Amino acid sequence: MPSFDIVSEFDKHEASNAVDQANREIQTRFDFKGVDASFELNGEVVSLQADVDFQLKQMLDVLRNKLIARGIDARCMDEQDPVLSGVKARQDVKLKQGLEQADSKAIIKQIKDSKLKVQTQIQGDKVRVTGKKRDDLQQVIALLKGEQGPDLALQYDNFRD
Repeated sequence: MPSFDIVSEFDKHEASNAVDQANREIQTRFDFKGVDASFELNGEVVSLQADVDFQLKQMLDVLRNKLIARGIDARCMDEQDPVLSGVKARQDVKLKQGLEQADSKAIIKQIKDSKLKVQTQIQGDKVRVTGKKRDDLQQVIALLKGEQGPDLALQYDNFRD
């Protein structure tokens, strides 16, 4: 029976490369001359440091662009509130990996509401979709990629025929 998995993950090595590129761009940009601004990747959290909060917003745009250029969906970014402490401004951006239980249930509900003849089941941090026809599975992928789909960074892997 054909099946595939719906996952939400990113390549950590590509994320590291994107952070390194963002650091290099910030160091060479004219509007950041003389500013102590940097990105730092710790596990799945990117820490941004700058002198003022509007620079953090510019740094977020740079980071988002570098992640997209490296093939990482920007929807995996979970931006925390900036912390302003007199001389420095800090902000953490969590890179979300894996589907949470609530997100998985919402995906399954959307698939069931579409009346497609497929079965779904939650397997840890992914959702497995099985069906009798390959076309039904492709319709599920099209449904989730469309405008009505969830606002999550989803990938479809482990496709078996």
